[in-house]
Amino acid sequence: MIRLVPGILVRRVLRQPLLTALLFFMAIRPAMSTESMNTVSYVDLNRFMGDWYVIACIPTLIERESYNAVESYRLDEDGTIATTFTFLKGGFDGRRKTYHPRGFVLDKQTNARWGMQFIWPIKADFRIVYLDERYSQTIIAREKRDFVWLMARKPEMADSDYEEHMRRIMNLGYDIKEIRKVPQRWNIP
Repeated sequence: MIRLVPGILVRRVLRQPLLTALLFFMAIRPAMSTESMNTVSYVDLNRFMGDWYVIACIPTLIERESYNAVESYRLDEDGTIATTFTFLKGGFDGRRKTYHPRGFVLDKQTNARWGMQFIWPIKADFRIVYLDERYSQTIIAREKRDFVWLMARKPEMADSDYEEHMRRIMNLGYDIKEIRKVPQRWNIP
């Protein structure tokens, strides 16, 4: 059975051309590797929830000029993940941008493979491929090896940790020359 998209949804999507272009680009960008990508063995969703500062990424179209980027997760009663992605566009004095995708846990055994939905019905591949024991640093990747995010609970990361994560990302099959370190500047005690 074919389900038609409601007219309101179509108008909303068309009013957000940048978001529509991003989703289209994510869907058609060719994969760098055809090897399967392993995730971490298990993610305690309650511990994973909260704020994650984007330390570095291969940016999507909307993230290319992001500063102070933060991804925040909240587990809802229905098991989906309410997500808020915020950043400043173009500089620390730039305009604040906010997006609200929804995460859907696709692998209930590990909780490490999600579908991230910016607009219905598209769910982008989202894999937790690294997570330290303290739940303080993580790497989110896509099997296509087109986008990747290194995130931490704090806005800064030791150079030694950063270099180790870059090796991990390279070993996943990514071209780390495409990585953009996201500028973070906060007044956090």
